[in-house]
Amino acid sequence: MSPRSPLSSVSVILVEPVSVFEFGVAVEVFGLDRTEDGVPRFDFRVCAERPGGPLATTTTSALTVSATHGLDTVVGSDLVIVAATPARAGSEYPAAVLDVLRRAHAAGSTLLSLCSGSFVLGAAGLLDGRPCTTHWRHVAAMQQEFPLARLDPRALFVDDGDIITSAGTAAGIDACLHLVRRELGTAVATRIARLMVVPPQRDGGQQQFVETPIPTSTAASLAPVLAWVLDHLADQHTASSLARRAATSDRTFARRFSAETGTTPHRWLVQQRILAARSLLEESDLGVEQIAARVGFNSAVVLREHFRREIGLAPVDYRRRFVAPKPAATPADLELSA
Repeated sequence: MSPRSPLSSVSVILVEPVSVFEFGVAVEVFGLDRTEDGVPRFDFRVCAERPGGPLATTTTSALTVSATHGLDTVVGSDLVIVAATPARAGSEYPAAVLDVLRRAHAAGSTLLSLCSGSFVLGAAGLLDGRPCTTHWRHVAAMQQEFPLARLDPRALFVDDGDIITSAGTAAGIDACLHLVRRELGTAVATRIARLMVVPPQRDGGQQQFVETPIPTSTAASLAPVLAWVLDHLADQHTASSLARRAATSDRTFARRFSAETGTTPHRWLVQQRILAARSLLEESDLGVEQIAARVGFNSAVVLREHFRREIGLAPVDYRRRFVAPKPAATPADLELSA
């Protein structure tokens, strides 16, 4: 029998009114069957205090959603996601929801809040003394409501082990993909990201557990160029060469690139090469020199310099800390390979 995945069962808790986009993020990452694309299937449950009935949403139309499960199915889930709902005083959240979150956390579930869902975790007392984040618009309110929470207003998401909090709206995508990457590996997270047509990870110079990423292009105008670069990272690229591929002048390309990504071509390229290097460190036995050549850095020295600056660790130390050692071959394995 194959070992159980560390992320098999996922329960998302809905609190009225439901923020549809953030709920959709949870569904998109964990609630679709992508086994044909090499993504493991999750036991995905949509849970609420009143299952089966219509739940109001934050949309201006009369759109409602319905949960398929009650709160009694939450405890024991590998992952419990708190979908976004408008921020309010802690006493205004359903007591049954707060109770089940405490019990799920005590039973060993990882908790993940999307956007203002962090207020629900705070109301349950689960963020006291812990690093966390939320949508930038709610930072002041959250600091006032939960003064014991160690709020980082700059972070896109904060991974504190068994509790992950994300900032506003699309930051939930980054947090969900980060968790998939953490638990199931880079390859699975990248497959999901490609199907969603989003970057698999957006890093930005902070340490490996609290990330403030560089925005990556989602606009159609430069997406083909950037996709081509990702397939040719080992090549040497300049802003001028990319401008020629985009069929624009250098000045127009620089302006458009900055507007669409929030950074420069050089900075973006370094970020993508570091991400590719991380994947190779995790999933291959290649040495640092080989990885440097594979992702387009001139030498292992250049890779180490950028990697240490962005990740906070040398490549070898990163591999030692984040990649589990391969199990020793058993006598049965040796017989099979003979």
